[in-house]
Amino acid sequence: MDNTDRDLLPEGLEDRLPASAACAARLTRAVLDVLDSHGYTLVQPPSIEFEKSMASRMAGVQPRRMFRFVDPASLRTLALRSDITVQVGRIAATGLAGAARPLRLGYAGQVVTIKGDGLDPTRERLQLGAELIGSDSVAAAAEVVAVAIEALQAAGATGISVDFTLPDLVDTLAGADGVGALPLDADTIEAVRRELDAKDAGGLVAVGGEAYLPLLTAIGPFDAAIERLAAIDAGGALSSRITALREIAARVSGMARLTLDPSERHGFEYQSWLGFTLYAEGLSGALGRGGTYAILGREAGAEEPAIGFSLYPDPLIDALAAGEAARDTLFLPLGHDAGVAAKLRMIGWRTVAALCVDCDAAALGCTHRLDGDEVVRV
Repeated sequence: MDNTDRDLLPEGLEDRLPASAACAARLTRAVLDVLDSHGYTLVQPPSIEFEKSMASRMAGVQPRRMFRFVDPASLRTLALRSDITVQVGRIAATGLAGAARPLRLGYAGQVVTIKGDGLDPTRERLQLGAELIGSDSVAAAAEVVAVAIEALQAAGATGISVDFTLPDLVDTLAGADGVGALPLDADTIEAVRRELDAKDAGGLVAVGGEAYLPLLTAIGPFDAAIERLAAIDAGGALSSRITALREIAARVSGMARLTLDPSERHGFEYQSWLGFTLYAEGLSGALGRGGTYAILGREAGAEEPAIGFSLYPDPLIDALAAGEAARDTLFLPLGHDAGVAAKLRMIGWRTVAALCVDCDAAALGCTHRLDGDEVVRV
């Protein structure tokens, strides 16, 4: 074996070097401070749990994306978390089952998947987020969307946009047992969802979803798209959804650019009536997603409504770290006055102390030097 193999990391995993790690810590703190200011209390679930717990807690969770292995203590299958939202749902349904609702919880941590998404090989990501347990009302949704935007702004993102979707759109229009405004049989529903996701008009017609073609026109800037969606609302089946979207949009108007893609389902596997995706100017791909969903309660068959969002800010961290200037750092020579140095740290100076006579201020990345009790530029 080549000795250099010991220095390699698996595909999709990487180290954060000093500038990037410092930026990640500041960004995480900024987001958590916003969540705390809105009453979201921090929780810290473990990175590994029983696979059954994570796979069965919420609909749409994909165990095949998780690293799984046998616990030598219990001989049960464990899984390395790929999504913290599921864990927060477990905490709400167990340790905090008796807490008053709505229950507001925030979190931060690393998540890992077996493979990356699409062309992105990344398998470990930072996930920050908030969950509001006990309500999926319009008021709850409006709060969560507003907090998500504010959190991204505090993190340093600019030109934020929010793209709304209705994950249960096809089910609502098809109706129970295929008896709805735009009825479909059970076998056709999934095909129609797929073709709507692909924005494939020809494919939609081919699978029997011709009646759903007008939905492909209700895409774009929110105000215009919601009017087009209202114009094609079959028999008022979507009237409550449209009213709710308008109320949420009014709450966050001016905070971000708003768009609508009502039939989008990719990334919303466990959302119910509302989903939203967060973007920022200058960054490719989504920075986060959110929406309404349900968690399993402690009692068999019991469900509890919830809404939340998850941010995946690694691209933002990389962009911010690349554009940051070096921090002012004060070099402390041998024999410096420790009291003076302590006072300077108290007012915000970052210091690096010499450990030998050969220590060089510039080589150590210092921008200033302590000369007696005076700070001078290197």
